[in-house]
Amino acid sequence: MTGERVPLGGRRELGTFGWLAARVAGRVAGTEPLALFRTLGKHRKLFRGWLRFAGRLMPGGTLPRRETELVILRVAHLRDNAYEFAHHQRLSRRSGVRREEVDLVRQGPTAAGWSERERVVLAAVDLLHHEQDLDDDAWTALRAHLSESEAIELILLVGHYEMLATYITTIRLEPDAKR
Repeated sequence: MTGERVPLGGRRELGTFGWLAARVAGRVAGTEPLALFRTLGKHRKLFRGWLRFAGRLMPGGTLPRRETELVILRVAHLRDNAYEFAHHQRLSRRSGVRREEVDLVRQGPTAAGWSERERVVLAAVDLLHHEQDLDDDAWTALRAHLSESEAIELILLVGHYEMLATYITTIRLEPDAKR
C-alpha cells in the first residue's frame, strides 16, 4: 500500500477548531495546512488533548527552544522521518539553529561544534532512541547540565517525537508543501 492511509480532513471532518489549528500551524511553518493536524484532527477529542500536551513540550517547554529543535531534528533523523525533519528544519532556523548545525544533527553528538550541554543532550537522545533508557553514566552526565524538570521534559520530548514518527510513518504522511 502506498500513499496516505488516512485522507487529509477538511473543515467538515476536522471541525472549526481542527481546521483553524491546521491552517494556523501551516502559516507559522510557511506551509500548506499541516497534514499531521489534518489527519490526527479527524479524531477530535484525541487531537485536542494531544495538542495541549504537545504544546507544553514545544513551544511551551522549559528547555531552551534551540535545544528542543535540536532534539526533535535528531529524533526525526534517527527515525528517518522526512515529514518531521522538514517541518522542524524550517522551524529550527527561527530558534537560532544554523543551517550547518542541521547537518551536524545528522552526524550526531560526537560531531565537532556542539557545546558540552548540547553533546550530552544529543547523546541522551541517541540512547533513548536505541535503548529506550539512560544508563547511570548518561543520567549523571545529563543531570550535570539539566535540572530535574528539564531532564523529565527531555525524556518526554524524545518519547513524544518517537510516537509522532511512528504515527507519521504508519499513516504515510509526506512533508507539507511550502506556500
